[in-house]
Amino acid sequence: MSSSDRNSNQKVVRTTVWSPGPGCHGGCGAKLFVENERLVKVEGDEDHPWNQGRVCPRLLAVTQYIYHPDRLTFPMKRTGARGEGKWTRISWDEAYDTIEEKFNEVKREYGAEAVIFCQGTGRDIGGPISFLAYAFGSPNWSQLGLAGQSCYTPRLGAMNATLGDVAVADCSQFFEKRYDDPRWEPPKVIIVWGQNPMSGCPDAFQGHWIVECMKRGSKLIVIDPRVTWFASRAKQHLQIRPGTDGALALAMMHVIINEGLYDKEFVEKWTYGFEELKERVQSYTPERVSAITWIPEEEIVKAARLYATAKPAAIHWGLPIDQCPEGTTVAQAIIYLWCLTGNVDNPGGNVFAKTSHGVITYPWNTKDLTDLYGEEFVKKLSEKRIGASTYPMVKNFRGWAQPDMAIDQILTGDPYPVKAAWIQTTNILGGQAADTRKHYEALKKLDFIVVADTFLNPTSQALADIVLPVASFAEKQSWRSWWAPLSVIVTAIKVGECKSDWEINFELAKRFNPKAVPWETVKDLIDERLKPSGKTYDELAAQGSWEYAPDETPWKPYYRHEKGLLRHDRKPGFNTPTGKIEFHCSKYDEWGLDPLPYYEEPPESELRTPDLFKEYPLVMATGRRSPVYFHAEHRMIPWLREIDPDPIVEINPQVARQLGIEDGEWVWVENRRGRIKRKAKVTPTIHPKVVMVPHGWWLPETDGREPNLYGIWDYNCNQLIPTGTQSKSGFGGGAYKTILCRLRKEGEK
Repeated sequence: MSSSDRNSNQKVVRTTVWSPGPGCHGGCGAKLFVENERLVKVEGDEDHPWNQGRVCPRLLAVTQYIYHPDRLTFPMKRTGARGEGKWTRISWDEAYDTIEEKFNEVKREYGAEAVIFCQGTGRDIGGPISFLAYAFGSPNWSQLGLAGQSCYTPRLGAMNATLGDVAVADCSQFFEKRYDDPRWEPPKVIIVWGQNPMSGCPDAFQGHWIVECMKRGSKLIVIDPRVTWFASRAKQHLQIRPGTDGALALAMMHVIINEGLYDKEFVEKWTYGFEELKERVQSYTPERVSAITWIPEEEIVKAARLYATAKPAAIHWGLPIDQCPEGTTVAQAIIYLWCLTGNVDNPGGNVFAKTSHGVITYPWNTKDLTDLYGEEFVKKLSEKRIGASTYPMVKNFRGWAQPDMAIDQILTGDPYPVKAAWIQTTNILGGQAADTRKHYEALKKLDFIVVADTFLNPTSQALADIVLPVASFAEKQSWRSWWAPLSVIVTAIKVGECKSDWEINFELAKRFNPKAVPWETVKDLIDERLKPSGKTYDELAAQGSWEYAPDETPWKPYYRHEKGLLRHDRKPGFNTPTGKIEFHCSKYDEWGLDPLPYYEEPPESELRTPDLFKEYPLVMATGRRSPVYFHAEHRMIPWLREIDPDPIVEINPQVARQLGIEDGEWVWVENRRGRIKRKAKVTPTIHPKVVMVPHGWWLPETDGREPNLYGIWDYNCNQLIPTGTQSKSGFGGGAYKTILCRLRKEGEK
């Protein structure tokens, strides 16, 4: 909604943030101050219940992002060899015509499956990229480079299989009145497991919500090898060995079950397979698991008791769960903690989060995919989708191609060749891909590559034949129904010739398959998708960009399992084959996976590879979040770079003394795959046996041409991470946080 300010030349546009710009998963309400068609200032919308006026540094710096002199503002084509950095401006018509011609050439000779559609994370890309891929006819939509698809998908898959729905920690986010809603109760205990949510916007969750719960009495148990802000204020901090989270969850269940601390009434009435789970956890004693995790036995027991005896209690978790060996199984084990204690679908527990108003933002699971495109279409996709014939969870849960297998197939051409790529919202070489060199060499083999992004980066400079300029959130129309509330993204300005991801993909989809695009405009498509809500795009924009779902609907907690609001047949229970929460998971059983949780050691570790450990005695954990960056974005934004200027490695003072490393000194981080250069940050906040290496580092101020590519070969830690460590389910297991390494001073040989 636009309103006049005191300055007659200024208008204020209320909108919902979903990148590009801040980069994050979004959901915040923002006020965009526009003067003479130019964005001059951004503030948080104090009337928006999601963030209540709070915003991150990335959003506050978005004017520097939008009007940065290096921002892409018109389409370009490559005129020299790949990597030479020679570009020529072209029109949108020429760009569309070239892409249409080249992709159709590939389709005619090799089939539509020979074009792979690659996305990253953050902005609202799932909808437009799947829309384009399926209009073209390709089944291969993927987060290429992300080993094991190890970003939320393993947790989503585990929840879908065991609970039938997705659950999140309840911090009152499903109510407009938030903390003042009388139906909500603050959790007595919150486990913050493998995440520092204050430094980002993780998966439709805000870190300050936990702070608000703490103000209302919530105590924390923090599980993290680093001393985060939350860990410093926790009742308990369990400084875990990276990758051993599954063992810890099993040991906590051992205590909760054997000491009778579980919710017997809930388990008896609403769960299936308890006796089998009870038998499975018996071997995971706190004593045994202490040796695995580095956590003292008494601390494991204390944490289990504290969580189990506090009701309500909630668990908020993060990406490290996905990147454990057998990530879907680790997630399964953690899920069972809230199920054993009856903290499911209750105030202050873990509550089910459905897409708001029944509106689909993008098809994140097979059910959504089927609802949008039909069962026969989905069946056809799986026939040639990379990984679907190998991994039953890949086939039956989510529409993505398996990324480790996809990059291998590009290299080998087996069982069919991949000849072209569409790359959108991802800096594959600079931020996402494990074994960066392997991905670089594979993608170089492709005949034609399109990159749609906001800035040139290592990926576009090294690989692209066509580059398309993408609009920021302030320049586009879109919508968001990820949990709650239902929101729209409202156009405030226009910059150059930039187009939104939806506009770009809508036009190309219409060219590839007019029958798949029955709408005249993107706005018409949005209105069609919003129909279950009874609201149009304009109506939502006019009321401030958002709306919460009505009460007593499947989209609003609590106790929906008792009211028949979770199942399609409207019977009480959960949306699983048995109608109950499944400790013995029927779907895992059907897919040939162990139906009960278990622990597997990381691919490299002091226990699994002791000889390697002698040579590389430190665990390299990568990817801790910076409050001013989102993955590989924002390194060129002055305000943000000033706060976090250098690619660092966090080292415990004890290790630094042993190696003679001073704070601020440049060092090599090495393993058997190579080495990278980092600036030492000596800090007691990191475990002595772990070094933390922030990911996504490239230097946009340096030469973007070959061979430098903005410095990725010097600084990008993903060069040290292997591919092919995926879980048996196909999802999870990317070894971004568990690989062994050593440190050397820069001058040492």
